[in-house]
Amino acid sequence: MDYYIDKVFDLNFGKKKTAKINTFGCQMNAHDSEKLCDMLLKMGYKITDDKNNNDVDLVLFNTCCVRENPEDKLFGNLGYFKNKKKLKPDLKIILCGCMMQQKHIIEKIKKSYDFVDVVFGTFNAHKFPELLFNNLVTNSQIIDIWKENKNHEEEIYLTRKYFFKASVNIIYGCNNFCSYCIVPYVRGRERSRNFNEILDEIKKLVDDGVKEIMLLGQNVNSYGLDLKENKINFAELLFKVNNINGLERIRFMTSHPKDLSDDLIFAIRDLNKVCKHLHLPVQSGSNRILKLMNRKYTREKYLDLINKIKMNINDIALSTDIIVGFPSETENDFLETIDLIKKVEFNSAFSFIYSKREGTPAAKMSEQIDSEIVKKRFGYLIKVLNEIIEKKNKIYNGKVEKILVEEFDEENKKLTGRNEKNMLVHFESDKNLVGKIVNVKIIDAKPFYLIGQKIGS
Repeated sequence: MDYYIDKVFDLNFGKKKTAKINTFGCQMNAHDSEKLCDMLLKMGYKITDDKNNNDVDLVLFNTCCVRENPEDKLFGNLGYFKNKKKLKPDLKIILCGCMMQQKHIIEKIKKSYDFVDVVFGTFNAHKFPELLFNNLVTNSQIIDIWKENKNHEEEIYLTRKYFFKASVNIIYGCNNFCSYCIVPYVRGRERSRNFNEILDEIKKLVDDGVKEIMLLGQNVNSYGLDLKENKINFAELLFKVNNINGLERIRFMTSHPKDLSDDLIFAIRDLNKVCKHLHLPVQSGSNRILKLMNRKYTREKYLDLINKIKMNINDIALSTDIIVGFPSETENDFLETIDLIKKVEFNSAFSFIYSKREGTPAAKMSEQIDSEIVKKRFGYLIKVLNEIIEKKNKIYNGKVEKILVEEFDEENKKLTGRNEKNMLVHFESDKNLVGKIVNVKIIDAKPFYLIGQKIGS
């Protein structure tokens, strides 16, 4: 890879070229974009956030195929950049990520988007410099898609968006095959990294000033199950990460309910650096729908887990994912989801209208739900969630929370950060606090954030 980085850098030498990265989808994609950003910087590009894309020399789209909206958004953007390229023929358009692993998408690009320069998928992102170099030399469309992992997913020490927090992949892929989900087909089967490599990477990040680490995986609970040597489970990994000097906070996502062990619950309870926040996607409160989704647990099992978590971890914040309008969902199925939400009382939730994904079993199911019915249910779901979340947020009025300050809003002159429960907090203070953990007293609670006041020096 370094060979081609140097080759592209030589081609760009003396030219002030800019690149724009557009990221769709999950935190795994966001982390992948950080790696791609690092490559672009080493190849001599300056990264820009220019929303109008006025003087961009290279635009990269890191795509997501979990839902339909990112797909529509991508092709809408490509129509815009087709016209931009007519005015600026040297503009490079790069497509990568999960969507590119789908055969029908590649066929569509070949047929209707011949102006796209480089296309690659989730398994060969490390080849980006080589593919870009080949395009620069030949000026022809380069499409390179691997259908499976070939053991080239080593982590790259990279340029990060935040100097004080970072994400670290611990496991790639997914073995669960939920009937609505395309991820196992585009990210491959589960592949755990050696824990020593993970610990070494985190230690380097901490030495570089990182205070908070997010451990990433489609299902972190499955970490280690596929390892043949140096085999440990996810709870044991958390203990090892917790022992790293200088690290202050540990987060992780996502956890699958069917694999949530007592050991993991106890690790969250007992480890002082692990944030007391757990993202545990439920998707539906109906046993019938959960079975059709191939989730491998029941609502009763999920509620038992929630009770066990709450009994062992005081004041834990719980978040979830919910899908509305899965094929054949009845009004009673939907009301069972509402009932589960009211029983659990989540602190936050990511709610989605079911999106048919080509290549998944659910896409072939009969009884796809009428869009007007789904919209009505979704609206009611959001209303119920917002009422619960606002009530939960009001509990924090008057409390003092430790906030990791993430950003300063120049326009409103306010700082934004998160407490260990992953709640967003806005407060006024000096912008030099970005990257520091400070005490903030909560003075007001809104449905989606808290308002605070810094206390102490």
